[in-house]
Amino acid sequence: MRIAIVTGASSGLGREFIRQIWEREKPDGIWIIARRENRLQEIAEESPLPVRSLPLDLTKGSAFDRLKALLKEERPDVRLLVNAAGFAKMGNYTEVSVQDSNNMLDLNCRALMNMTLTVLPYMQKGARILEICSSSCFQPLPALNVYSATKAFVLSYSRALRWELFGRGIHVTAVCPYWIRDTELIDIAKDSRNSQAIRHFPLASHAARIARIALRDSKWNLPVSTPDIVSFLQRLLSKFIPRELIIACWEGLRRI
Repeated sequence: MRIAIVTGASSGLGREFIRQIWEREKPDGIWIIARRENRLQEIAEESPLPVRSLPLDLTKGSAFDRLKALLKEERPDVRLLVNAAGFAKMGNYTEVSVQDSNNMLDLNCRALMNMTLTVLPYMQKGARILEICSSSCFQPLPALNVYSATKAFVLSYSRALRWELFGRGIHVTAVCPYWIRDTELIDIAKDSRNSQAIRHFPLASHAARIARIALRDSKWNLPVSTPDIVSFLQRLLSKFIPRELIIACWEGLRRI
């Protein structure tokens, strides 16, 4: 059975990927993973394709034990893996709790890596992995220091893994969007001791456009997808402008 697997499936970008996968990719089925079981059930009822809902907390090791057992039992042909689960908090080192910082590391880095390694044995030539990153991966960002660092990990991991998988013909793309307006990420990120650490989000994109371009770029086997004008410029300018100057500009812009 040829399937797609999407994490972070209950809302935002993950949910949009599911919609576009069943329209554009047409696998035999989709496995959807998130913590909120009721949201997953809603998606399953909407889907024209067979859906397996897996209400798992990917920050817990038991989630991967269950997933490994299910993969071993079903032995699917995973054609597409979208690691869209992610978490952010805004604020400096005094305004973001140690627990929230650890949660970002656990979900954005460890869970993404564990998910990739768990699914890879069930992927064959032509399969694709989309590691959902962020344009914040291209430079350190005060007030998003841990989050941007986790996304730098995702970018580096994705690019290296892509080379390691050349021999198997499996494509890996790091998807690095700017802020996305119609997701929960901004609201959750602002729920911290300093909700005004970043005040405005000009030129924020929309999930439908990001998912569409990301799926296209992965088909083209691009190592990095910058699916909007802001992320493209961040990626380009970070190659030429000194990092300290970029950080200084960011510090000014986020206070406007």
